[in-house]
Amino acid sequence: MKREILSFPNAPGILAAASVVGKHESEGPLGALFDLHDSTDRFGKETWEQSESEMQRISFNLALTKANLREEELNCIFAGDLMNQCTASAYGLLDFDLPYFGLYGACSTAAEGLILASSMISTGLYDKASVTASSHNCTAERQFRSPIEYGGQRTPTSQWTVTGAATFLLSAGGGDAYLTQALPGRAVDYGITDLSNMGAAMAPAAIDTLTRFFRESGMTPSRFDLILTGDLGFEGYSIVLELMKKEGYDLSENYTDCGLLIYDRTVQDVHAGGSGCGCSAVVIASYLTDLFRKGEIRDVLFLGTGALMSPLTVRQGLSIPGIAHLVRITKERMF
Repeated sequence: MKREILSFPNAPGILAAASVVGKHESEGPLGALFDLHDSTDRFGKETWEQSESEMQRISFNLALTKANLREEELNCIFAGDLMNQCTASAYGLLDFDLPYFGLYGACSTAAEGLILASSMISTGLYDKASVTASSHNCTAERQFRSPIEYGGQRTPTSQWTVTGAATFLLSAGGGDAYLTQALPGRAVDYGITDLSNMGAAMAPAAIDTLTRFFRESGMTPSRFDLILTGDLGFEGYSIVLELMKKEGYDLSENYTDCGLLIYDRTVQDVHAGGSGCGCSAVVIASYLTDLFRKGEIRDVLFLGTGALMSPLTVRQGLSIPGIAHLVRITKERMF
């Protein structure tokens, strides 16, 4: 059998992580764990697009401060967002004089960046690298759907795009947790065309990646303290839970989704939960790193899930392919 799992013999450590969010996110269950929030969602800027870029800049600087590093000590930046041509990343990190890799994996961007940065560090090409991902509710809505001023009705399966940005600093020297293994995702298209049901579009990709990982590794879901997707919301989470059981894998004891953790669906009007590049990024940078720091978890599977569409494909009525990149994060190096 062809081996697809990447094992990093010199696994990079998460040296520092920083998260910046908007008002809605700060009022959710994880609000106290985020490093900074702005109750206006503007971050001192005139446009929503500039606000998203500013979130990236702030999160990058916060991460450097936490790690007590200077910008010149990093080898490169991996960054991405939802805006056309990754403009939030390009403008937000423009002032940092470092090699820049712009990424687009939709909501899987943080996981994609972590895999690429880990590969560079594990092979010895780089010593330290950063990964940044962001989204803004208002920039995403007017690019993919309608401006929020339009007041369009949202369906029960729709998700709320998170206003947030996070930066991870990875180092060959270690950290609070290690990026031990990865399994890059494959594009999976089950013919979903509903722009308001991203969970259903992305869930098949999560199932594909998870089953490939378990089959090749020989491990079972019970091996892990936590299995975390990001971000399928309630709809996609329910699909994964049900269909993985039919594949012979029971996830009911230790599986959840970043889109469910970041908001309280009973009191916040988010319908099926959170989404966007910033969703899984800020949850991993706050909630997950906090659990590792406290020693409450030691072995986690994180799957960054994304919908690989564009405004053009949506207008043409094309189906929405999904992707799911898997990263295994452990308390200690394993290889």
